[in-house]
Amino acid sequence: MKKNLSFILFFCLICMFAAGCSGKETPQTDDGVDVDLTILSSTMVYAEVYNITSSPGDYMGKTVKMSGPYYASYYSETGLYYHYVIVEDAAACCQSGLEFIWNGNHDYPEDYPEEQTIIEVVGVFGSYDELGRTYYFLSVDDISISES
Repeated sequence: MKKNLSFILFFCLICMFAAGCSGKETPQTDDGVDVDLTILSSTMVYAEVYNITSSPGDYMGKTVKMSGPYYASYYSETGLYYHYVIVEDAAACCQSGLEFIWNGNHDYPEDYPEEQTIIEVVGVFGSYDELGRTYYFLSVDDISISES
């Protein structure tokens, strides 16, 4: 009987732990940020960005805070530059990133940081359609140069 009770208690603890770790919970802070990627380890940041890009509907309208190297890319079909914050996995073998659109009038390259500068952005996750495809991005009001 005592053995069964120990097993039942152990099983209940495992179930409670699993319930707390499952689901679509995202890192959240008290400063109006719904998903704060800056407080996560590199492995978790990469996993969360993968979740964002795999299930963008779950993040629409949420405020996301992230940091990483800045990159710009020119696309000849639209004649526009696109701006990204990149994250890597812990082994630095895989990269993913999120496009951001800086609200206001900002000219590239004059107003943007140099490529590979570590930046931090806070923005609302949204989408736009271009050339028959849907793209996802963060609408940001400001870009901060990270001290790290």
